[in-house]
Amino acid sequence: MRKVLLKKGNLFMSEKIDCDNLLANIQKTRTLLDKIIETYDEFLENDLKLLGKKQTTAMVVAEVLVDYYTCLETLFFRISQFFENGLEAKRWHADLLDKMQLEVPGIRNAFIDESLKRDLLELMRFRHFRRYYFELNHDWDKLDFMTKKLKNIHGALPQRFDDYQGFLISIKEELEK
Repeated sequence: MRKVLLKKGNLFMSEKIDCDNLLANIQKTRTLLDKIIETYDEFLENDLKLLGKKQTTAMVVAEVLVDYYTCLETLFFRISQFFENGLEAKRWHADLLDKMQLEVPGIRNAFIDESLKRDLLELMRFRHFRRYYFELNHDWDKLDFMTKKLKNIHGALPQRFDDYQGFLISIKEELEK
């Protein structure tokens, strides 16, 4: 539980800065994720069509999937820190997704729902596999499946970002009373 939420009416500058910093991080992440998708779409439309599905293009696809998830996970970690959520050391990546789905009435809203969590788990597992098992013989069926998941995730995020930014702004306004 974030101590800032227990001090309604007694806004301290550091708490306002924390909230402003998190809002700025959310906006920065939105921009980065949009750029990743924009670049990826250009790659799919141009380079992949020109070069075809081979190992070098598979490496690009795999890297985009990893970068996208890592960018989003970094934001989730910052949100978790803001609300002082402890994470299990042995499975903190999965625990982090659990926390982002968790709604604590009067304290914090959930960032993701069950459907989005399932898609994010697929991306997280892919990233884990990609990072620790250096496979150069990529399965294009799996990459196509993961691209579909990525598109689903990216399509669902704008509303999630809007909702969460609104939630944080309401916290900030409450603190300023």
